[in-house]
Amino acid sequence: MTLKNKLIAEFFGTFWLVFGGCGSAVLAAMFLTTGENPVQLGIGFVGVSLAFGLTVMTMAYAIGHISGCHLNPAVTVGLVVAGRHPKSEMIPYFVAQVIGGIAGAAVLYLIASGKEGFSTAGGFASNGFGAHSPGGYSMVAALVAEIVLTFFFLLIILGATDKRAPAGFAPIAIGLGLTLIHLIGIPVTNLSVNPARSTGPAMFVGGWAIAQLWLFWVAPIIGAALAGIVYPLISGGKKS
Repeated sequence: MTLKNKLIAEFFGTFWLVFGGCGSAVLAAMFLTTGENPVQLGIGFVGVSLAFGLTVMTMAYAIGHISGCHLNPAVTVGLVVAGRHPKSEMIPYFVAQVIGGIAGAAVLYLIASGKEGFSTAGGFASNGFGAHSPGGYSMVAALVAEIVLTFFFLLIILGATDKRAPAGFAPIAIGLGLTLIHLIGIPVTNLSVNPARSTGPAMFVGGWAIAQLWLFWVAPIIGAALAGIVYPLISGGKKS
């Protein structure tokens, strides 16, 4: 498979992750019916968590055989450190993923802004800490959460895609793993574990979202790199 094919696949895959996952948060997490007695029909944290998991699972089946379906600079780093992916492709993958994430956020913005009263002041599914954490968690709490959750996400990816693992089930394990991670982390940071996912919405919110974006690059990459070191140690060697 050529690098061009891989990058196109990563672009569309990351687009789908941001549009689908963040879209569920922006458009469907809270939804009140109209009328005298409005009813809450939103999907909430559980629905948003599942949406992120489903975007990764569906894309893993769609483009996993083309690009490996990283959709995430941290995943690319973890796979490179573990010896599963060529180092020479790391930066091109980053670029394709970030552009895909921004494009997904752009289409989401176009749709969301079609509703009267829409404003990015609500966060637009951006990741944050302190005053911009859904639960008011501190920077240290956010940093620890993002490192630990990315670490375990990469362990799941590395284990599920190991040649010794049962064939054909990796996308399910990875998708459910991402769902679980969101169930834990949404109250802390809106859950990132993915710099491209964080960058997309932040571009449209600006201000605080851009100022805090550094954490959602640094923490996931640290967590992923650690997993890339640890998994080969506990698994008995590098397996592609």
